[in-house]
Amino acid sequence: MWPFRRKATSPGVPGLLVDPAEGDPTARALREAGARRDWAAVRDLLTPVTDPDDHAFYVSALAGVDGLQDWIGEWVDAEPRSSLPTLVRGAHAVYWAWEARTAARASQVSQEQFKEFWRRLRLAENCLDEVVDRDPDDTTARTFLVTSARGRQVEPDEATRRFAEVVARHPTHRIAHEQMLQFRCRKWFGSHEQMFEFAREAVTKSPAGSALGHLVVVAHLEQWLDLPEGEDDEYLDDDAVRAELNAAADHSVRHPDYRPRPGWASVHNTFAMGFAKVGDLPSAAGQFEVIGDQVTEWPWQYINRNPVIPFLAWRDEAMAAEG
Repeated sequence: MWPFRRKATSPGVPGLLVDPAEGDPTARALREAGARRDWAAVRDLLTPVTDPDDHAFYVSALAGVDGLQDWIGEWVDAEPRSSLPTLVRGAHAVYWAWEARTAARASQVSQEQFKEFWRRLRLAENCLDEVVDRDPDDTTARTFLVTSARGRQVEPDEATRRFAEVVARHPTHRIAHEQMLQFRCRKWFGSHEQMFEFAREAVTKSPAGSALGHLVVVAHLEQWLDLPEGEDDEYLDDDAVRAELNAAADHSVRHPDYRPRPGWASVHNTFAMGFAKVGDLPSAAGQFEVIGDQVTEWPWQYINRNPVIPFLAWRDEAMAAEG
């Protein structure tokens, strides 16, 4: 899961591309402003955003712009009283760090890559810590510190503390929950038991209509990915797993109180892939109808480096099953 995001390309599949902005006009405008090094436009787009979930999504969309490190210092110098440019610098440095490390397994990453990874993460945390010192209620900075906790290999208690600082200010913060769930995965610093405990507790505590229901889907996909070939699909072909995914959807994206917010597409893509993999094609079709063509890289890249290929294949199968 993010920040392991590759370039948005879909070779050989005309007419359908992964959009890093997830179809959101503000996110697209931010990325365009970042690409042309227009920090004044970035500032004007981000300043009015007050919702913690929306703010984190928009900063994330901007932070993934290539080359931002080459001009962000100009904004920091121009507006030293504002913590916003320092936040953007820190958030981008998290992406920039994983760009140096790549998404390869640790055994395939060179020492030079690791050194650069850690150097950039130190820059990120220095910036994010500065923002938190200046504004303790900045949940976006605190959320990126939850993300960087994995790369810095902090102790579980420290990662939990960082996460607790976010949810103390915004209990249902989606990206913070997603990042803490990754920390609890066995492939990082936890276990399957810790991962499921975290996901299920978060969903149980969340209000009806919360997007956090997708955490249960992510946990099952992570378990599936960790199993040997043969056991993986057998694990998902289980009535109990199907029932839990449906219960999560009923509490979340299928609940009457659910309202899509910026970044909604990745939530629905996660449910679509989850339902498709467990063989609940009618439920998958319902998610594909909501998604339309707004394919996201996560989580389809777990099936194919080009996420559009499995997205289209499963969408066609689900829609055919629906008649």
